[in-house]
Amino acid sequence: MSLTTAATTAARSDSALAFPHPPIDFPAVRGELRVRLAMRHAGQREVAVRYELLGEAGLPVVFVAGGISAHRHVAASAAFPEAGWWQEQVGTGRAIDPAQQRVLSFDWIGAAGDLDVVIDPADQADAIAALLDALKLERLDAFVGASYGAMVGLQFAERHGRRLGQLVAISGVHRAHPFSSAWRALQRQAVALGALQCDEAHGLALARQLAVLSYRSPEEFDARFEAPQVVDGRVRVGAETYLAHCGHKYVERTPPTAFLRLSESIDLQAVDPRRIALPVTLVAVAEDRLVPLQDAYALAEHLRGETRLCVLRSVYGHDAFLKEEGEIARILRTTLAEQLEQAA
Repeated sequence: MSLTTAATTAARSDSALAFPHPPIDFPAVRGELRVRLAMRHAGQREVAVRYELLGEAGLPVVFVAGGISAHRHVAASAAFPEAGWWQEQVGTGRAIDPAQQRVLSFDWIGAAGDLDVVIDPADQADAIAALLDALKLERLDAFVGASYGAMVGLQFAERHGRRLGQLVAISGVHRAHPFSSAWRALQRQAVALGALQCDEAHGLALARQLAVLSYRSPEEFDARFEAPQVVDGRVRVGAETYLAHCGHKYVERTPPTAFLRLSESIDLQAVDPRRIALPVTLVAVAEDRLVPLQDAYALAEHLRGETRLCVLRSVYGHDAFLKEEGEIARILRTTLAEQLEQAA
């Protein structure tokens, strides 16, 4: 195994994301399949797999997956013009370009709130393999995963490695850190307390606010929010309005059952790195409080294939994969260019 560590100071660069060329109308299709999975903790289940596929047939196939809030719509197209959740990285002229790669993504199983069972990250990897079978795709040239998506990418590399060319895992590793699991357990208790009060939505909003605190860093909050003030006879801290907004937006689009089961799923992450022999690029953030840097080093040391570890510095912490567009794009461009050369 070869290990290259790159230390960089990440700075957001909007100019790096300016693309003067007109967009190309690449093909985009959506579909839904019913597949039967042998789930690790729930037994045989029929589950819905909802996917979106961008780009022409015959191009190298890249699977893209994000956190538990991400979904199949990664980027806008003529067929589906609304902005995708990773619009900064996927699109014409961007790091992942549907004119050069066929981009596949899906909704996490359980994301609709219709699967109230324990969902292991391995189940998500097996659902992706079933989707490839249904689409008659023999393999993925690359899997780009961030947060929960990186965990599932590692599961796919371990369980279905022969069907994968390379993995890019951003802010996600082979295990759930006990401190991070404790944080998520408190979030789930907030949802349970809301349900006991017949106000599950309020509990979910509070859980989301707690989650946002874990995604970001003290340095960002120090620079962004003012000191506490007394308002109408009570103390109000600077971040309260922002956090309340985050909670409200999340409740609008997320069923409580989906949040609970996918939050649990993160805590079940367990991969043996020694069983992964394909090329892996790891991206870690020094300020990430959910995925400690030492876990990324430990993962890199035990992977059997060619391994590259890129360490970023960012006040956005775990959310750097969404906020540090320039640095993430640079890493993806370099890695996927190598993949394209190998696929040619």
